[in-house]
Amino acid sequence: MLLHTLELVSILLTALVTGVFFGPWLGLSRSIDSFAPETFLAIGKRMIGNLAPIMPFLMPAAILSIIPVLILQYGSSMFGFWSTLAGLALFIAALLVTLIVEVPIDNQIKVWTAASLPSNWEEIRDRWERFHVVRTFASVAALAFVVAGALFD
Repeated sequence: MLLHTLELVSILLTALVTGVFFGPWLGLSRSIDSFAPETFLAIGKRMIGNLAPIMPFLMPAAILSIIPVLILQYGSSMFGFWSTLAGLALFIAALLVTLIVEVPIDNQIKVWTAASLPSNWEEIRDRWERFHVVRTFASVAALAFVVAGALFD
């Protein structure tokens, strides 16, 4: 019962993080290059402002919630263990992309105005978008592995 409860918590938290990444990719990112600079800044700053207070807690909580699942799965469900471990590794990869690439770009965007956009702002925006795709699909795969680890143990 404890393992199933911990699996449920880890699935819920990883699904929330994945949703935070997948929703903007689906709804905004695929057309972000068509936004006027003012629209891009307005949307970007709003999303940064809404997510910045929450994600530093939600993403580590999701990652940390997987560790007790791994401990309880080890030795009793090797498929569950390896699947969950793969999910953990992919979530850590998504976290690293977030911290190394996305957050530094977000910090630049926060201080931009339409009048102060750097000449290469579109290049910076496109870099953010490419890495957002990487972390989005890393988190989707991670969620799939965590769910598979729980279902097929």
